[in-house]
Amino acid sequence: MAQLHVDPTRVRNPIDFGKAGRQAGYLKAPLSRDKSGWGVVEIPVISVKNGTGPTVLLTGGIHGDEYEGQIAISRLAATLRPEQVQGQVIMIPAFNMPAVMNDTRLSPVDDRDMNRCFPGNPKGTFSEMLAHFLDGYVLPGVDVSVDIHTGGHSMDSALSTNMHYVADAAIRDKTMAAAAAFGAPFNSVFWGVDEGATFTSCVERRGAISLGTELGGYGRVNVEGVRIARRGVDNILKHFGVIDGQVDTAQRDGSPGTRHMMVRDMSCYAFSPASALFEPTHVAGDEVRAGTPCGWLHFVEDVDHAPIEVLYPKDGVLWMAVAPGRVTRGDPLAVVMSDYDDKLAAG
Repeated sequence: MAQLHVDPTRVRNPIDFGKAGRQAGYLKAPLSRDKSGWGVVEIPVISVKNGTGPTVLLTGGIHGDEYEGQIAISRLAATLRPEQVQGQVIMIPAFNMPAVMNDTRLSPVDDRDMNRCFPGNPKGTFSEMLAHFLDGYVLPGVDVSVDIHTGGHSMDSALSTNMHYVADAAIRDKTMAAAAAFGAPFNSVFWGVDEGATFTSCVERRGAISLGTELGGYGRVNVEGVRIARRGVDNILKHFGVIDGQVDTAQRDGSPGTRHMMVRDMSCYAFSPASALFEPTHVAGDEVRAGTPCGWLHFVEDVDHAPIEVLYPKDGVLWMAVAPGRVTRGDPLAVVMSDYDDKLAAG
């Protein structure tokens, strides 16, 4: 791992990541408030370490309204034992605990999206302080990071892993192999709207393998998303030799594995040109065609205002579909992914 200078953290960690065996406890992140000047927020953390092998970090709940990872990692943490492991598994199922308990994407403490706060600041806001701890005090010993996300309340997603396009071909190939092993129906190689301050960017900067997911959304627990997440974390541990067993990537539609896709640039996004009520035409995972209707914006408060038709920008598969019925100008209504092409991706 790349070693970077790290300022002292304010978060207390009861876990010795260098110690063998199973350890479980609570990070204590200070949060002074009106009724508790010396209060802390407790965040569950579990380490299972034995023998030699890679260190895998599993995180959920960086956005509080994304549930599938919280469930899948908590289930694994309750059952994984040191004698099953060669290497180390660090599990933080609900990292952004204030947002998790508030059922929101943003932290209610500072109104920040933690996944836009990395690498963080130990003297900054609460979200920046937590981001700094994860980047500076957990990541340095990590070989593989799997950060489980969904669309939350804002989007619904085709069940997928995702990754940035990494310039280093060897790391890119290893990441794509890890995505295939995870075994979601899709893997999206993507360039996001605002990726520089994300956790994924921190993992990449340290030279580790970084894999994310989008496993549902619409503000609910996706049944298939939980199944794919739970199977996927086991598959990752098997793929890297941390636990024994054969990787299972069979899909419900009969296909044997993951379909690699890409979201190459902003032309794959359809943004709302107005604030209105949105009527979509497809659900996440559907095949769509460029120039056909993504949906209509309705101005129900104005009897003479005609609906606005919004068109798909690309042929492909609908990766992300907006969840709320009422949207705001500038909201993404749809993100379309196409089959992965390494030459086009590199361009």
